[in-house]
Amino acid sequence: MTKACKTLVIRNKLGLHARAATKLAQLTQSFKSEITVQQGEQCVNAASVMCLMLLASQQGKSVEVCAEGDDAEDALVAVSELFEDRFEENE
Repeated sequence: MTKACKTLVIRNKLGLHARAATKLAQLTQSFKSEITVQQGEQCVNAASVMCLMLLASQQGKSVEVCAEGDDAEDALVAVSELFEDRFEENE
C-alpha cells in the first residue's frame, strides 16, 4: 500500500471554515485512500467536515496531509491543487 505526505499552507482568507472543509471532505471521499490532515498534535480524518473544523486552521497555517492507499499519490495531488486554488474562493 502506498503512503504519501505533503506539507500544505492554507492560503484562503477564511482558513479551513465550513465551506472549505466541506470541499476538502467531498474531494477526499472520492478517493479510496484514507486521507488525514495533521496540524500540530491534532490529526483528523479529512473525510469528516466536523473533524476538519475542529482543527480551526487559519490562513497561513501549515498542515501535513497524508494519503494511504492505492490512489494515495493521485489523492495528494488533488488535495494539493485544492489548497493551491484557495478552496476555489476568490478572496
